[in-house]
Amino acid sequence: MKRWSWPRAIRVNRTDKVLALCVSFLVGLLVARLHVWLPGWFVILLGILAVSLLKHSIFHLGLLILFGLSLGIWRGAGYLQTLAPYQEFALQKVTLQAKVSLDAVYGNKGQLSFEVKKVHVTSPRAVDVPGTIKVSGYGEFAVYRGDIVEVTGKLYPTRGGKQATMSYAQVKRIGSEQTWVDNFRRNFVAGMQTALPEPAASFGLGLVIGQRNTLPYAIAQAFLMVGLTHIIAVSGYNLTILVNAARRLFEKRSKFVMVACAAGLITFFLLITGASASIVRAAVVSGLGLAAWYYGRPVRPLVLILLAAALTTYATPTYFWSDIGWWLSILAFFGILVIAPQITARLFKKRSAPMLVQVAIETLCAELMTIPLVMFIFGQVSLIGLLANVLIALFIPLAMLLSFIAGMAGMLVPLLAGWFAWPAKILLTYMLDTAVMLSRVPHVFKTNAYLSAADMVLCYGLVLLLLYGLYKRRSTWYEKLQPNMTDKVY
Repeated sequence: MKRWSWPRAIRVNRTDKVLALCVSFLVGLLVARLHVWLPGWFVILLGILAVSLLKHSIFHLGLLILFGLSLGIWRGAGYLQTLAPYQEFALQKVTLQAKVSLDAVYGNKGQLSFEVKKVHVTSPRAVDVPGTIKVSGYGEFAVYRGDIVEVTGKLYPTRGGKQATMSYAQVKRIGSEQTWVDNFRRNFVAGMQTALPEPAASFGLGLVIGQRNTLPYAIAQAFLMVGLTHIIAVSGYNLTILVNAARRLFEKRSKFVMVACAAGLITFFLLITGASASIVRAAVVSGLGLAAWYYGRPVRPLVLILLAAALTTYATPTYFWSDIGWWLSILAFFGILVIAPQITARLFKKRSAPMLVQVAIETLCAELMTIPLVMFIFGQVSLIGLLANVLIALFIPLAMLLSFIAGMAGMLVPLLAGWFAWPAKILLTYMLDTAVMLSRVPHVFKTNAYLSAADMVLCYGLVLLLLYGLYKRRSTWYEKLQPNMTDKVY
């Protein structure tokens, strides 16, 4: 009698399993928004079954999909419960204690404006809530990152990366949990402002540590009009520059030293800039890429992006639900890592692309992926973004280095800071003047250019169709001939 065995006809490789797990988890998070709930024991049971049937691919893939879906539902439903107090206290006067995550600046009507995390509501009832709240109010002359504050005011729920806002609140500093990183950041900001004049100092701070709340409104608006806002918001591009710098310095000496140095730079960059959605996602992608390179494992870009998306959204599901910055970061990375290499390979089959052309292709692909969502949400688009990025983005690595030197000189040798800062001043002035000049070209920035949801989906469908055409191998007439005929020399 023949013994029955599990079917083994269908084989699925490891990366396909990772893709299936990540996609199903993200779908589960989406389903959780419908207030679907699953018990934790069910998720654990599916995980055990998925591990126990590891060798049987046809069943293992299905179990992985089911496990990822249930894990996403369980995680999303649990996180929704922790966010419930925001709806409970909506439009009520509340008192809370929280840790400041962003240095305060003076905003509307002289209010101190800053962001807080690790929120503990003390009134009308005591409860801890996750997420970030933007606060504007009075009561203190200055508030810095790491300070513990008590805030009293009306709570307004909001959409996007912030869970709520408070305006005209009473702010009282009650303590501090500042670390050496917070002190370094504050001293570096002071050093940059000592070494460089405005607006070059604020622009340099935006490039190096992502601080853009001190940038003059006119400059910020000019960057928005020419599609350069991303260069003053820390993102994956900044981390790519740091990783490439570490690779050039240490790759020929030691792989371990190179990876350790790059990981240290990524960690320090995360600490000094703050854990925003885009930079956390970029750090995860960079870390996974470094690990794969160190162990000699090829990584499919799509796997890298989706794995980073799943890991970051497991930690903070609101990234997936409502953080536009996170979505734009994911879409831009998809364009740069998935679409741009295919276009470059088609245009430059036997040689590497020039740096200027490579920047243009990557910028075009990033904008191709982000513009439909930007038009759907904000109804605005820049018609000169590609040219602006080619003229300015090429100098960002050098500008970051020179700005860092200027800031450190302002910290350590303020009397001589001007001598160390003049190269940064020249380059930053060129970048600022170019952005302002391009923003004054008539009709380069369109507003009220909204896309409907159907149009946005159609745009991304066309992009996927383009991607399919790029990946599909096109055979030509001479490839269909007999091998001996194609090898014959005439």
